[in-house]
Formats: sequence, structure tokens, C-alpha cells
Amino acid sequence: MRWFQRMIAAAVLSASVVAASVGASYGKDPKQDKVVRIGFQKYGKLVLLKSQGTLEEKLNAAGYKVVWTEFASGPPLLEALNIGAIDFGNTGEAPPIFAQAAGAPIQYVAYEPPAPKGEAILVPKDSKLASVADLKGKKVALNKGSNVHYLLVKALEKAGVKYSEIEPVFLAPADARAAFERGAVHAWVIWDPFQAAAEAATGARTLTDGTGVVSNYQFYFSSKKFAETDPKIIDLVLAQLGDVDDWAKGDIHAVAEQLAPAIGLSVPVVEVALKRQSYGIKPITESVIADQQQVADTFFALGLIPNQIKISDLARRSGS
Repeated sequence: MRWFQRMIAAAVLSASVVAASVGASYGKDPKQDKVVRIGFQKYGKLVLLKSQGTLEEKLNAAGYKVVWTEFASGPPLLEALNIGAIDFGNTGEAPPIFAQAAGAPIQYVAYEPPAPKGEAILVPKDSKLASVADLKGKKVALNKGSNVHYLLVKALEKAGVKYSEIEPVFLAPADARAAFERGAVHAWVIWDPFQAAAEAATGARTLTDGTGVVSNYQFYFSSKKFAETDPKIIDLVLAQLGDVDDWAKGDIHAVAEQLAPAIGLSVPVVEVALKRQSYGIKPITESVIADQQQVADTFFALGLIPNQIKISDLARRSGS
């Protein structure tokens, strides 16, 4: 459990720095327009929305300004929501489990459909490992607390291997790729676009992706306070995300050209990742809540979170 405590502490520190920065730049002056603060990561629909600039116009008409803050990963983004540094953001399915277990007052407000091919367990192209069952006793690199943590757990379970029978090596994507390329680990569990980049650069093979194993949802969140006080603004942001999503799924090449420079990857690599992504910004359903509850229950059973949680407590249903 120590790694969980360290992860939360690191996220708190990171988000606290963001909060101080945002607070210094955007004070609560009643004479100023209201502000919606959006947290984003380098890859995904929020990046596209930011680059298009259409949200600013819509929010301005509603008396709001938007402030964008970039995060390296999901856990510090959700901790920023927890301490009031941002109002809205998105992550995959695993980070909110850890955030809720730590008491963060977040609210699920929308999701993207499953994208099981957008994450995978990779091995070097010349590896003798041929199946997930072959990972028994092997070193497996992954980003702890991320979506791929759940993929690894469920893939091992399906193959009849206990999680305790492999040696997890917790590394951020850049460090994990370095370890993978020099042979310091036997396998790497990773998501797109890092997955597509590794396949293109190293010829890495896939032992399994999420197909038939996990859903790999993307979720959109607000703070509970913002959801209660500004629900119409959440709806406005989601509507604009829906418009961007419609454009993206209809012209993947144009999206790849727009994203590639920002994330430092080639257009063809980004195109591969985008084709494995899902499209559609949808309201939270009971079925999605049930799927997310399975993730939470699995992590609790493995001792990866300190207490049982109830996903439905944090879900904003359609029309609410």
C-alpha cells in the first residue's frame, strides 16, 4: 500500500503547484467573467477542442472564460479537481478509482465508448514469449494506477496466472520504453499513442490488447462543486466536445496532422492510434457504472486501493 500513498502524495504536490499557479493568475474578482478551468493531457479530444478555439466563443457568450492546464497523466489531473485547481477534465477508467478511494469529490459526467485495441501488452519482436501465460515469473513494466494496470490484471486472470506471480515494474511511459528497449523488462503494458509509437519504432509484438479482456473507457469529470453550481456549463463543454468528436471521426488524417507536432510523433503513427480510439461523447449509464464498479472491486481485492468504493455515488446520470 506504500506505493499508493506515495502516488497520492505526489499527485497532491503536483496539483498544489498547479492550484497556486492558477490561483495567482485568475483570482476570484467578482467584476471579472466567471472562469471554467479545464485540465487536459497531450492526447485526446480535449486537446482538439483547445486547438480549435470554438469553446472560448461559446463560453464568452455565457459570461465565462476558459483556462487550460496541461497534466502529464490522469492521477494529478484528478487530484487538481480534488483541491479545486481545475473544474473539468478527462482520464481513463483506472485513475478515478484511486482518486475516489482517496476521497476526491469528483463526478463522472460523460464517457467515450470502449476502445479495447487502444492498449496492449507488448513484447520485443524477437521475444520467445508467445502468450500472456508466458509472463509468469517475468518482469512487466507499466504505469501504476493507470488503465493498463487493469488490463494486466484481467489478462493474467484470463490466462490463469496470478498477479502475484509476475514482477510488476512501475515506470512512467518514457522510462518504461527505455527499459523495454534495453531488455530490462520482459514485457510492457502501454496505451496509445505510446503503443503505436513503440510498434513502429521497435517492431514490438502484441501478446494481447484489451479485446475480450477490458473495455478501456475514457471518462470526463467535473468537481462535485462545479457540477452543482454550473451544470449548464458542463453541458456546453460536452456539446462542444461532441462537435469535435464528430469532426475527428470523419477526418482522422486531418486530426493526426493537427496532433502530431504537439505530441512529437509522426502523422502515420498518430493515425494508427486514432483508428484504435473510440468516438462519441455519451452520458453516463447504469451499464457503464457497473463496468467501472468491476474495476474498483478488482483493485480493492488486490489491495491496490485501501477501501471499497461505490462508483454510483459519483455518477451524473443523463438529465441530472
